[in-house]
Amino acid sequence: MKIQIPYGHHALEVELDTSKSCEVLHSRTAELTSTQSGSELVRAAMANPIGSAPLHELAKGKKKAVVIISDHTRPVPSKEILPAMLAELRQGNPEIDVTLLVATGCHRLTTTKEIEEKVGAEIAAREKIVVHDCTQNNQDLGVLPSGAHLVIDRLALEADLLVAEGFIEPHFFAGFSGGRKSILPGICDRATVLGNHCSAFVGDPHARTGILKDNPIHRDMLAAVRMAKLQYIVNVILDPAHKTVAAFAGDPVEAHLAGCETLLQYCRVAPQRKGDIILTSNGGEPLDQNIYQAVKGMTAGEACANPGAVIILCARCADGTGSDDFYQAVRDCKDAATLLAEIEKIPMESTTPDQWQYQVLARVLVNHRVIMVTEPALEQTVREMKMDFAASIPQALELAYADRGPDAHLVVIPDGVSVIVDQ
Repeated sequence: MKIQIPYGHHALEVELDTSKSCEVLHSRTAELTSTQSGSELVRAAMANPIGSAPLHELAKGKKKAVVIISDHTRPVPSKEILPAMLAELRQGNPEIDVTLLVATGCHRLTTTKEIEEKVGAEIAAREKIVVHDCTQNNQDLGVLPSGAHLVIDRLALEADLLVAEGFIEPHFFAGFSGGRKSILPGICDRATVLGNHCSAFVGDPHARTGILKDNPIHRDMLAAVRMAKLQYIVNVILDPAHKTVAAFAGDPVEAHLAGCETLLQYCRVAPQRKGDIILTSNGGEPLDQNIYQAVKGMTAGEACANPGAVIILCARCADGTGSDDFYQAVRDCKDAATLLAEIEKIPMESTTPDQWQYQVLARVLVNHRVIMVTEPALEQTVREMKMDFAASIPQALELAYADRGPDAHLVVIPDGVSVIVDQ
């Protein structure tokens, strides 16, 4: 049986030995299809908003509107979403002053070229666009349920109408992306983002893929939406080829929840039995661009693995580690167990950049051997980060079977970031 594993812009093909115990878990998002284009789906969703008046009604009498848009790290099809949003805003109020605010969170600033690629040359040239900076021009709005302060971009606070675009996919500790994430972490100060990603929250058993109920990270995000007065969103669901297959518009909480419930029906998978070896990926570009991002795919493997199982993660990692703090924390620790114990003692106010990512990696490494299938140039880096390296999937499988035995049960998840594993 041949299986395609996403890798960079292409895929790695592997021939599975069907004489061995094996099962393959696929997201069913490919079954989410539509005869309509992404732009048509967006317009249809906006014509029937969930829990909200239409955007053109919300725009009436408003002077300043801020539209929060995604940054360069997210495959949000802004070219399909923004034209409809901008048209409705100006339908309701032709004189409204509109600014597009790029939600970078704590990522690096999005470049002018990246903005043009995302929104299209026409919108990039015509509209006012500001890139959020998590280190400046932010204002304290008050205290979140966790006790952390909500400090967000002042531009958003100056708006009469705050709206956002986005997309919904499984997220490894926020439950799902989209909706409230446009505010937190999207346009927040670094201190707020760090507080939301503290060790206690990331370590909470409810802070897992596909879980919103009792998730402390989600709880603070919802509070941030209310405090920032986000009024309207347009969120989409993408198929494996990043084609828009569903759209949801309206109230930031209700429309987002409707999208999450729809996506869950297609993303939920359940292994027949836990795996001794897990083979998965980070879904190819753009999410397999570095080792930092690749941790997300590892958590899908973790969710369906027996204790001591081997997780094989395929990611091209064209950008290397993705974060020096992340790399150095894992490289320099005595071992994963020691690192995890140290992180768990860190209070919210002392959270450091990227701490959450190496916390999750350490959690995985405490319980599992991880073999990364990536570019040969990264072999030393992978080993420094307490993982094993393989130049190919067959080599990785050979190492894994040598570890777990010839009768090991293999679970293959071709796209680890597209599934929600029932546990």
